[in-house]
Amino acid sequence: MTAGVSIELRRIAKTYPGGVQALKPTDLTVARGETLVFLGPSGCGKTTCLRLIAGLEMPDPGGSLRFDDEDVTRTEIEDRNVGMVFQSYALFPNMSVADNIGYGLKVRKVAPAERARRVSEMLALCGIEALADRAIDQLSGGQRQRVALARAVAIRPRVLLLDEPLTALDAALRERLRGELDQLLRSLGITSIYVTHDQAEAMTLGDRIVVMRQGAIAQVGAPRDIYFRPASRFVAEFVGAANVLTGTVQDGGLQIDGGTLPLEGMHDYGHDPLTVMLRPESIRLTTPQGAGWRGRVDAVSFLGDRQRVIVTGAATQPITIEAGNDHPIAIGELVGLEPAAGAVVVIPPEIGGP
Repeated sequence: MTAGVSIELRRIAKTYPGGVQALKPTDLTVARGETLVFLGPSGCGKTTCLRLIAGLEMPDPGGSLRFDDEDVTRTEIEDRNVGMVFQSYALFPNMSVADNIGYGLKVRKVAPAERARRVSEMLALCGIEALADRAIDQLSGGQRQRVALARAVAIRPRVLLLDEPLTALDAALRERLRGELDQLLRSLGITSIYVTHDQAEAMTLGDRIVVMRQGAIAQVGAPRDIYFRPASRFVAEFVGAANVLTGTVQDGGLQIDGGTLPLEGMHDYGHDPLTVMLRPESIRLTTPQGAGWRGRVDAVSFLGDRQRVIVTGAATQPITIEAGNDHPIAIGELVGLEPAAGAVVVIPPEIGGP
């Protein structure tokens, strides 16, 4: 199976009639065989970027888009050889599963024998051999998703584009198919662009994640970098749960309502107000005696594998903690809070500070 192409966006932008700029001038490079995930809220420009790569939209003048060394900025969609999977799947109800998978090959006038071989290959790859002759309306949501993916991959695209293909599925099925899709994309090695607003999908599938906000890139990085080293307050709060705290530097620590947070290199920040982030799972509950940071338990939710604890009085806003499930925690209890080593992350003040 081909490993696809590299993709290079240079000053790519999109302005719709009426002056609405859905995508600001954007520079981005996607490596050959990489799975890149666009993540962001509705209206942030992620789907617009995908449509520009596909050729469904033409960019504003001045930008360029390349597949390897080929300039495809003004190339029509049918000449870009991209495979697409959308939320609706857009399968043909009057065709069997096998005919749906082979449709793109038939349009490209692939010889019948080769077409049949590739359809069989895709049926096996997606684990749906038994469904070959079945009608689309006889399939479950998960089966339809596999058929749509098989159809997109059958044409051996240079780029595979996926626009929230799991959104319509129930939570349990979505989680299972997410893992299957991750394995399939890695086995194919096709350059893939995936659009989602679901952070778990982005973390599972992406070699890198592009977090978008208001038509611009907020941060690009590997999932661990995005999660543990957000470049702004927006990224910190959008990607997973985050406690964002503001205090002043004093005596080698960050002074907040409930005490002092330790942070290596704190002296480098002077005495100006500082904004930091702590993930809920990186805070440990301790006994209040001698604790440098304290608060009182306001709410507890038992979630089976863990307890979500809300503590007040430790900062100007409630602190969320993901605690172990090994012992009960009482509402009203005074507790100490201890951040894990290196867990207090400074948010750059010029981007996400107060």
